[in-house]
Amino acid sequence: MKPVRTKKDLQADLQAQVEAFLSHGGNIRQVERGQSGLSHEKPWINPFKSGETEKAASRTPLPDVVAAIDARKQSKKKPTPKRRKPEKIWILDDFGEPVRWVWSDQS
Repeated sequence: MKPVRTKKDLQADLQAQVEAFLSHGGNIRQVERGQSGLSHEKPWINPFKSGETEKAASRTPLPDVVAAIDARKQSKKKPTPKRRKPEKIWILDDFGEPVRWVWSDQS
């Protein structure tokens, strides 16, 4: 079973990594609270476009393809109704008292 690392273990590992970075000549820059990494000129870059000048691709209308799909939907066979389960029906005597019950497929 894989051992579970506690929060203290993770914090100790992170602290050790920071100390190793600083001991090898690394430098940590202090940033004011509330500062953002985004510039004010370009607040957000769309990750789905390869460049700023790229325009969205124009869409090609395909009414014949849509009509063919709709025709296939309309031509589908209607589902047959589900077969009903047999029901228990009481057989009554002349006075309306139940005598016995039978299973009937009619409803």
